[in-house]
Amino acid sequence: MSFSTIVKTELQSLKHLNCCNKAELSALLHINGSIEKNAEGISIVFQTTNNAVVRRFTSLVKDLYDIEITLLVKKINKLKKHDLFVAKISDKVNFLLTDLSLINENAVFFQDVDRRIIEDECCKKAYLRGAFLASGSINSPETSAYHLEIQSFSMVQAEVVKDISNEFSLNAKTSQNKRGFITYIKEAEKIADFLRVIGASNSLFEFEDSRIKRDFKNSINRVINCDLANEKKAMDAANNQLEHIRIIEKRTNVSLSKSMEEAIFLRKKYPEASLLELSYASIEHFDEQISKSALNHRFRSIKDLANKILIEEGKK
Repeated sequence: MSFSTIVKTELQSLKHLNCCNKAELSALLHINGSIEKNAEGISIVFQTTNNAVVRRFTSLVKDLYDIEITLLVKKINKLKKHDLFVAKISDKVNFLLTDLSLINENAVFFQDVDRRIIEDECCKKAYLRGAFLASGSINSPETSAYHLEIQSFSMVQAEVVKDISNEFSLNAKTSQNKRGFITYIKEAEKIADFLRVIGASNSLFEFEDSRIKRDFKNSINRVINCDLANEKKAMDAANNQLEHIRIIEKRTNVSLSKSMEEAIFLRKKYPEASLLELSYASIEHFDEQISKSALNHRFRSIKDLANKILIEEGKK
C-alpha cells in the first residue's frame, strides 16, 4: 500500500462538523467532479480509483443532504489492477451546485470557491483535506525525494489550493504538467505541516518517524565517511613523513636538532598514528608532552630538509 493510500484511508474515517464536511465535499467535487447531461437531465459525477475516497464521498453526501447516489465500478485497464469508482448524483443537482460553490456567477463549473464555505480556519483545513483526497499524492517518507502534490484541471483551481495552503505557511507552489496543473510542496517540514493541517495524525507520526530515522542514518554515514576520510588523510601524511625520514637518514652527514630527532623517533615507533596520537605518545617517551601543533611544525621542517637533500642530489 502506497503512503498516499495510507493517508487517504486514515482521512476517510475522521469525523468533523457539518460546515467542515461541506468544505471537504466542495473540494472533492471541485477537483474530481464533472457535469453529465442526458435526456433525463443533468447529474453531478465524481470519479476516483481509491475505495476509501469514494466511501468518504458517499458518506459526506448522505450525511449532509440525505440523497441517494448511484455507484458504478469499472475496470480501467486490461491488467485489471485498478477499479474506477463512479458516483453519480441526480437529485437536487441545482441546489448542490449552488450550495457547494460548484458553479460561479459566470455559470462556469468547478472553478472559484465561495469564500463563505471556507470562512473558518477549520473549514479551510477541510477544503485541503478534500483536495488531497480527490487527487493528492505524497512520496513515501522512506525516500529522500520529498514531494506532495494535488492535481487540478485548471490553473484557477490549482491557485485556490495553493492560496489556502499558504494561509497555513506551507510554501505551496503551482506548476503545469501533462494532465493539467498541480499544487505542490517540496520541503519535508512543510509536508509534515500539511499532514498536520488536514488531520492525518497517524500518517504524520509515520512520516516524521521515517524521516528522523533516515536523517539519523544519513548523519551516522556522514560521520563514518568523515572519519574514514580523516583516517586516510592521516595515513597519507604519515607515509609521506616516513618517506622524508628515509631520505634524510640516507645522508650520514645530516645534523638534526633535538626536536626533529624526537619527531622522527615518534613517527618511526608509531608509523600509523595521527599527530594527536603522537602528541599523547610523547608523554611516555619524553619529559613533557609535545603538542600537535609543535609536531606539525617539526614534520614541516623535516619535509623541507628532505626536499633540500633531493635538490642537492639533483632528484628534484
